[in-house]
This record gives sequence, C-alpha cells and structure tokens, in this order.
Amino acid sequence: IDGSPLSPQATARLDAATLVAGGERHLAALGVAGGMIIGDVRAVAHAACEHDGEAVVLASGDPGLFGPVRVLRSEGVEPEVLPAVSSVALAFARAALPWDDAVVASAHGRDLRLAVNACKAHPKVAVLTGPGAGPAELGAALIGHRRRLFVAEDLGTPGERCTWLTPAQAAERPAWSPLNVVLSVDLDRAVAADRGWLAGRGQPAGWALPDEAFAHRDGMLTKAEVRAFVLARLGPRLGDLVWDVGSGSGSVAVECARLGAAVVAVERGSTEQIEANAVTHAVDLQVVQGSAPEVLTGLPDPDAVFVGGGGADVAAIIEASVARGPRVVVVALAALDRLPAVQQALSPYLVDGVLLSASRLRPLGTATGLAATNPVLVLWGTRP
Repeated sequence: IDGSPLSPQATARLDAATLVAGGERHLAALGVAGGMIIGDVRAVAHAACEHDGEAVVLASGDPGLFGPVRVLRSEGVEPEVLPAVSSVALAFARAALPWDDAVVASAHGRDLRLAVNACKAHPKVAVLTGPGAGPAELGAALIGHRRRLFVAEDLGTPGERCTWLTPAQAAERPAWSPLNVVLSVDLDRAVAADRGWLAGRGQPAGWALPDEAFAHRDGMLTKAEVRAFVLARLGPRLGDLVWDVGSGSGSVAVECARLGAAVVAVERGSTEQIEANAVTHAVDLQVVQGSAPEVLTGLPDPDAVFVGGGGADVAAIIEASVARGPRVVVVALAALDRLPAVQQALSPYLVDGVLLSASRLRPLGTATGLAATNPVLVLWGTRP
C-alpha cells in the first residue's frame, strides 16, 4: 500500500484472506479488524505456512525494497507480490529528480552512521528512515557538508508534505511525521550526465592511479605501488568512514573516496593540494587542517585509518586512532627507527607488516632499465 486505493487485484486478495498481517497503521488504514500485527516477519512467515487458508501481508510501497519479501522467502514462503509505488520512486518524483544514479540506503532498524557516510560520499542518496534515525538525526550528522535534504512526509496520503531544507534546519525542527523518506542531494550534481547502463553508484575504472594524476609538493605523495597495497588493507567501501591522517597531497584520501567511502583528510600544513585533487577527481572529502592527534578528538569514529608521513608523533596518532575502535589502522613508514614505537602503539590489534620496494622501467640509452623507488615499510593492525 502507498496511501492510494488498492488495485482491484489487491482488493480481491484482501477480501479473500482469512489471515491478514501488517503494521498497526496498515491494518487501520484498510479497516482490517483482528489482523496480526507484525512484530517479527519470521513469526508472520511461520503463521502463514501453518495457516489453512489465504494469508495476506500488508507492507508499504514496494515490499521487495528493504521489505518483507526477503524474509518471507528465506522462511520458505513463496508469496505473490502486488507492489504499490515505491516510496523512493515517489520521493524522487516529488523532487523532480532522476534517480538512476542514486544510492538507496535504509536506516530503519539499522546503524544510521552507514547511511550518513553514504550521504557524505555520494551526491544523491535516498534514506529510508526509522525511529531515532530520521530527518533530524540525519541532518545533525550532515551539518557542514554540501548537501540539501528533501524530506517527503506521509507520501501518497492527504497529509503529504515535501520540503527542501538544509541539514541544520532539519536538525532544528522538533517533530517530523514518522512516515518519511529523506533525499540527501548535492544540488550542484543533482542532475549528472547520462550514466548509461548501470543504476546506482558507479565503480571507478581502476585504482592506484599514476602519481601524475595528483598535484603534490616536494614528493609529499604516497606512491602508486604503496597506495595499491594500502588500499587493499584499508578496504574502503560505501558506508565506511576513513581517516587519512598526515594526508599530504590527499592521494590516499581521494582513492578511498573514489571507492565509495566517506573520508576525512587531516593535514597540519597547507590543504590546497588536497582540495585541488578532490576537485580533479570529482570526490567529496572533509578536509581538516590541524595537528594530530589533538585534532582527531572532534571527528566521528572511523572504520579504517591510514597514517602517513611517519613523523615523530606517529605513535601518539596511532594510539588515538586505535582508541576509536576502527577495524584496521594502516601505517606507512619511511624511517625504520619509528618501528618499535609503531608496533607498540598497534599492539591492542593483530599486527603485521611488509617492506615494499618497487623498481620502475626507465630509458637506459637505447635500452630499458630499472629505477628503484624508496622502500616503504607498511604496518597494519586489525581489530581482533
């Protein structure tokens, strides 16, 4: 159901049913008395399997989109599905936006931070909300990010209301209808060029981009060979938040963002090149200028951390990062004398490491030779 009258086929199924299950508002909207209120969809599935007669499960919009169809089938029920208009499709229609290039995330009964990180990383996200994870909470988490929120309340009903507003305005509003869908949109990129054949977030054609793809100063760049290995250990993905501490040119930060993660790039020096590289590669980064570990205190908890540079404060930065509980902390060192302190700082985690040394092809007269790059020691700690 979506607030509109049921189709003749759906009405016939409901009239013939001897067991009807749904949320309280679904049952009330259709005037069903004595229906089974859904608490656990698995319990409904078991009741349907044991019921001798027609059973109907009521759901909002498209029950195959974060709805009961998955659970019903996993419990052995093979339902006939009669969908109404998806709330996501309806919200984008109300906003007059294309959505083949949108990400759809559910915060209903799930960790809100995953949806928040997707909104930070992607220019167009639809969020299915829930108690404690609605427009106010989403808005509060997105303050300071270049996003506008389109909040669609009570879609398809006489009380439908759709509003464009800033994250701060969403956070300040005291009450929202519990029935809402939120679109998080970067209005500058709301209507992207034709994506072609693939809906959702596109994947980059490659990673470990050549060094020449980044503006950098005085060699402050994690080389491509090292970057490839670091990315493999970080495993950045949509829904993650990655810290790149001692970001330098931001090459690791940009690569993580290209793979779908939300990223905070921390640099105590100039951040101009980080910002320029983010623009060049069309990714969103939160850039924080300041000295770590002090500046890390106010940042949201990370899922993965990369510490580059290997300066004198590297052990303190690692300790501060480990204390926030990411699944992995990866460290690149050029100086071996930092190794004992780094191992100690990573000791709450399972620690491993490798020395990376690469030689690149170079002209040698009329022949081809090899030129060695500086070896880099990469250590990583994985949360037990």
